[in-house]
Amino acid sequence: MIIFKKLRYKNFLSSGDNFTEINFLANNTNLIIGSNGAGKSTILDALTFVLFNKPFRKINKPQLVNTVNEKNCLVEIEFTANNREYLVRRGIKPNVFDIEVDGKLLDKRGDDRDNQITQEENILKVNYKSFTQIVILGSSTFVPFMQLTASNRRDVIEDLLDIRVFSTMSSLVKDKLRALREEIKVLELKKNSIKEKAEMQKKFIDDITKRGESNIEEKKESAKKLMFEQVSLGDEVAVKISELEELNKQLEEYTGATEKLKKLGSFKGKIQQKISTLTKNHKFFTENAICPTCTQDITDELKEAKLSELTEEGKDLRKGFAEIEDAIIEEESREKQFSLLSKQILDANKIVSTNNVQISGYTEQIRSIENDIESIRDRIDNQTEEKEKLTEFISKLRVLVDELSSKKIELDKHKFISDLLKDGGVKTNIIRKYIPLINKHVNRYLQMMEFYINFNLDEEFNETVVSPIHERFSYSSFSEGEKMRIDLALLFTWREVARVRNSVNTNLLIMDEVFDSSLDGFGTEEFLKIIRYVVKDANIFIISHKSELHERFDSVLRFEKERGFSKLVEK
Repeated sequence: MIIFKKLRYKNFLSSGDNFTEINFLANNTNLIIGSNGAGKSTILDALTFVLFNKPFRKINKPQLVNTVNEKNCLVEIEFTANNREYLVRRGIKPNVFDIEVDGKLLDKRGDDRDNQITQEENILKVNYKSFTQIVILGSSTFVPFMQLTASNRRDVIEDLLDIRVFSTMSSLVKDKLRALREEIKVLELKKNSIKEKAEMQKKFIDDITKRGESNIEEKKESAKKLMFEQVSLGDEVAVKISELEELNKQLEEYTGATEKLKKLGSFKGKIQQKISTLTKNHKFFTENAICPTCTQDITDELKEAKLSELTEEGKDLRKGFAEIEDAIIEEESREKQFSLLSKQILDANKIVSTNNVQISGYTEQIRSIENDIESIRDRIDNQTEEKEKLTEFISKLRVLVDELSSKKIELDKHKFISDLLKDGGVKTNIIRKYIPLINKHVNRYLQMMEFYINFNLDEEFNETVVSPIHERFSYSSFSEGEKMRIDLALLFTWREVARVRNSVNTNLLIMDEVFDSSLDGFGTEEFLKIIRYVVKDANIFIISHKSELHERFDSVLRFEKERGFSKLVEK
């Protein structure tokens, strides 16, 4: 329960540079009177300004500063909450916002907006709208509960029943749901990206393997062709070697023909020379009878003997010459055959040599192909780096899938919690339990004010009204005086519910010009009985122009204007 003790303000609206102080605990019932503009309602604006940083009436904040002094506008309030003593100080020109707890200044965090949130949520545990429904009933800017929107009505009830925490929790859960959905969205994108990379990496490895295997097959086929060519060349070499053996054997038969031809040519030349000499001598002995050298006579016997000798020798030489020529012809034939065989052997050796060179080249190519195949096979079998990348992608994908699964489970849990915290969930069940109590108290207070209707609120806080005159009525169907009775009944009910729930339970109740507006004399009497005998543990302040009511209150506070400033005069 919040016990408001004292309110002080200066340079606030029409108040001067000296503090005006209101002691809330001095009396139970208090009447505040004064002429128009004397400052009676200033207490409402000061109270809501110091607590919620906004005046009760529609006044701009800069206009709250006294127009004469134009500075040092300050409002202070003392109250007890949760067994702790608080002093809140708020001012304009200069701007001030201090909260003291048990005499110590509360550390400020962030700006004044953060500290205001701390005050409303952690200290007062009530917002402006709910506070004005439970503590203040005004005639100017006050909006009665029945004239609030459905959402604002719900806000007030949630504050009363101390279930706004569920709304806060719902807001937090919604924020968490949004964050989870965003995280899941990001994780899905990451998962798809990693999955795509893993698939691309696997395809890359498969492509390398397929291309490698295809390349190996092509190289094996090339090696087979080369081996086939090797075999063909080897067979040809074998044939040529066999031919060479046969040719070499044949060549041996014709070896030496050239040397014999040289010798036979020499013999032939010598024989030709001898034949020429014999022919010359034969001619000499035939044509000469005297020796030209010694001038002796050549006898016929000598001549015949020489010619006969020369003739025989000539026969022998001619026969030998013919034999040499035959031998030369035979050797020339042998030499020709030798040359032919030599050429055939040379050609065969050339083919063997060429083939052996090609076979060596093919062998080198086959060895190179085999090395290439081995290298390709090693690359296929040992794609360590690429496989490590694939393993890393798969590992990351598993982590993401696990994290995504965990986030989705968490999302489902928060969805379930969110459904529970919606207006149709836990809060509705709690409100449903209190609706009969609320309706009971409202109708009890209406009967106390001699207003005999059956007024009921449903779970959506829509009213159903049954009166003796009209079976079905609504709030807007009643006169202003009747509406005022309903508003008062609701105000007293909210305070009763707050007291039961110990939520927004406070000692303070302020009503502005309730008697001056719509309550008739009979209603006024019943209302005075309620605030005196029914509303307990409350310090009630009634702002009114009717000074004749002062005998019905424990104290009367009069506001007067003195030299342009409002002044409090207690009677």
